[in-house]
Amino acid sequence: MLTLDQINTASTADIATLLGGVYEHSPWIAQRTAASRPFATLAALKQALVQTVRSASRAEQLALIRAHPELAGKAAIAGELTAESTDEQGRAGLAHCSPQEFARITALNAAYGERFGFPFLLAVRGPRGTGLTRAQIIATLERRLDNPPDEEFAEALRQIHRIAELRLNDKFGFIPQQGNQVWDWCERLAAHSESPWRERFELTATYLTDAHRAAAAEIAATMRHCGFDSVGIDAVGNVVGVYEGTQPQARRLLTGSHYDTVRNAGKYDGRIGHFIPMACVQALHRAGRRLPFGLEVVAFAEEEGQRYKATFLGSGALTGDFNPAWLDQQDRDGLSMREAMRHAGLPADLQAIAALKRDPSRYLGFVEVHIEQGPVLSALDLPLGIVTAINASVRLVGEIVGMASHAGTTPMHARRDAACAAAELALFIERRATVDGDSVATMGLLEVPGGSINVVPGRCAFSLDLRAPSNTQRDALLADVRAELDAICTRRKLRFTLEETMREQAAASDAALQQRWEHAVAALGLPLHRLPSGAGHDAMKLHTILPQAMLFVRGEKAGISHNPLESCTADDLDLACAAFSRLLDDLAAS
Repeated sequence: MLTLDQINTASTADIATLLGGVYEHSPWIAQRTAASRPFATLAALKQALVQTVRSASRAEQLALIRAHPELAGKAAIAGELTAESTDEQGRAGLAHCSPQEFARITALNAAYGERFGFPFLLAVRGPRGTGLTRAQIIATLERRLDNPPDEEFAEALRQIHRIAELRLNDKFGFIPQQGNQVWDWCERLAAHSESPWRERFELTATYLTDAHRAAAAEIAATMRHCGFDSVGIDAVGNVVGVYEGTQPQARRLLTGSHYDTVRNAGKYDGRIGHFIPMACVQALHRAGRRLPFGLEVVAFAEEEGQRYKATFLGSGALTGDFNPAWLDQQDRDGLSMREAMRHAGLPADLQAIAALKRDPSRYLGFVEVHIEQGPVLSALDLPLGIVTAINASVRLVGEIVGMASHAGTTPMHARRDAACAAAELALFIERRATVDGDSVATMGLLEVPGGSINVVPGRCAFSLDLRAPSNTQRDALLADVRAELDAICTRRKLRFTLEETMREQAAASDAALQQRWEHAVAALGLPLHRLPSGAGHDAMKLHTILPQAMLFVRGEKAGISHNPLESCTADDLDLACAAFSRLLDDLAAS
């Protein structure tokens, strides 16, 4: 097996030989990377190779893409693939395509080549390294044919880096054991899904449904197997595992994330946030090691607010922020939360829920690991990122009212078109948020009630979702949007209503805990990248009583989330486990 010492001491010429086959027919990548030695970790070597490709010219990058063969293409048929490509395509079963599959792949390859001018590339060993199915490969090829050319060029390079990562693992004899474990736990937990999504092999697990309760039971059983000292399900359905410190009365580090999902969800949102610390507890238990502090891992029962309008219910209960009115909310079938709790064997009692509130003096703080749910880390080819703050947000619903009139007989200067005013506002919020750089603004709902193809819209309903890293920045954005809406409607002789439906304060990361995440990531040989979180997380609630800081893990497919395409590699999950373990060691040494 190859070692880092060999890489660090080899000549520039020899390093290309040692890393031969990692990047297809492209020895220049290893040769240029030699200047970045020494590499303290395998992750550092991987990242240096990635950076070499990122720094190359567009022509060199294109040549690298074209150096790779088509899947099940002419080179494969002729037996002209490299040993690495032969092995990878063989693992995916591409040498055993049915005539129909082969014809489909051939046609798709041709269409792809004509559209983009380079071969379709895919790390066919997949996120777990064990291989994608032929059906998954064909579906991916079909989906990526619709990508814009620049986006697909970047995706091709990302796939090359994933191929190279797996080949490096083989050369170094490295297996991402903890990452594989977390990946497998996520896969297994996704089997608990509600109908009709279950029948379509899709994931939906909303608060206290049978699927949600089965997921809780499985998480609890896995915690016991990992070696937690106590495991239980609390009065709102949170799964709580405690691994005691060297002294039972020692303060604890609180961590975790949610296990409920949106409808037709991905498998990693929330769930890696309790599985990663569980993998670390498993390692501590197997080593017979205790920390000078306790570790409390909570799989929060509800964060998404899908079945009931009670977002952050699970984490909110720990901060004492449970709204009694929630118990009377009804789901789509008319079942109240109180009834759902009782059906789940929970007390549905306000006193029992109030007793869940944590005493901040008993805790060191709260940390959370979460899939990024965005494209930033993916675009930068970075596996981990340090969260600086969870953005402040505000949501509003509004309606612009004008005058419905005949589309053929109403002159343009005489129209009071509500939809055009909403469109003008949509373009304004796009421009205004861009000025801030890290603010975001979305008009996600836009509807002409009772609209008709030949009627000038008299009403237009819309939504606004505004987010920024600080409360001040968010409020300034909102003030400008309100002022522009007023100006648009005044100029167009329209009226409007605007109602605020949700407001969340920014949650800045605790400086000391953020620095511990930074030390942990740097110790892995990875560059530091700091970024705000545009999405809300359980850490927002814990922030009200405890110092908090988050670590993001890169998502595949440009970071898509809240979607079945959501994905994360076992290697990235393994790095997150390693970072979490280093954070624990750092805390233990302080």
